[in-house]
Amino acid sequence: MVAVVGVLSGCGAATSAQPTPTGPGVLTLQNAKPPAPGGEVGEASAEFDDAADLKMWTKLSDTEKDVDRIAKFDVNKTVKGSMYLEPKTSAWFDGFRGPFVYQELAGDIVMHARVKVTGKDGGKPKRLFSLGGLMARQPGSYAKPNWVSVTTGTGEKSGQVEAKYTKDGSSKPVELAVKDGWVELALGRVGRVFVALYKEEGGTWKVGQRWPSTLPDVLQWGVTAYTDWDSYSTLKKDATKGNAKQVKGTPDLKLTVDYVRFLRPELPDYADPLNNASVSDEVLIKAMTPAGA
Repeated sequence: MVAVVGVLSGCGAATSAQPTPTGPGVLTLQNAKPPAPGGEVGEASAEFDDAADLKMWTKLSDTEKDVDRIAKFDVNKTVKGSMYLEPKTSAWFDGFRGPFVYQELAGDIVMHARVKVTGKDGGKPKRLFSLGGLMARQPGSYAKPNWVSVTTGTGEKSGQVEAKYTKDGSSKPVELAVKDGWVELALGRVGRVFVALYKEEGGTWKVGQRWPSTLPDVLQWGVTAYTDWDSYSTLKKDATKGNAKQVKGTPDLKLTVDYVRFLRPELPDYADPLNNASVSDEVLIKAMTPAGA
């Protein structure tokens, strides 16, 4: 059977239309399988216990000729066994651009990472929209930005996970409360859905958001961090001017990434992950997070 239901407009939670004999079927927890490790995408994974892992990651500012908004970026140096990224004043919102380091990969993918965001002096970042985490972006989409992300840190208020979908330069963020400390994040695409998931240290996985997957097969999958939206001041409505040069401000974010692992998810043809009556949150979590994570 082929999944046939109405596609969501924009972004948001999954639909709740009941499966029918001519539409999607119900995927049970028993029949759902965790994403498979290894293979081509598995080779892109990094545990960050070797400084040589830095070579796996490409700066967007290098490939698409932009201002380098990264103050510090290294592996197994500032923080042993981790990637460390410290952004300058920057933003990923609508047409605004921030730091991004990535690997270019194709197909259905789950990107899973354990991250910690703090302010420069420890504790929670004090500047608004100081967030770090994962992003999947359409290459060459500066003119009409298209990307999805799941990050953590300070959004409208501190202690947040932000799941954000940006289509043709229009961002739709959703913020969810989260405890301080380490957070596991997963960003994945399978079939016609993108999913953002998160888990507090010692907690359980939660679905942050589901979006229709309209992005091309090949994407830039990687790590982002940005900070200090306050300092954009009068430029907040002018992305062109805001992107033209480095905005001076008071950046307040340090991102530590314990690991980034790539896996291959798979759903049966009859399951529609945009319909939570076909694929519930519990089932989606099993299908989009590593076994035992």
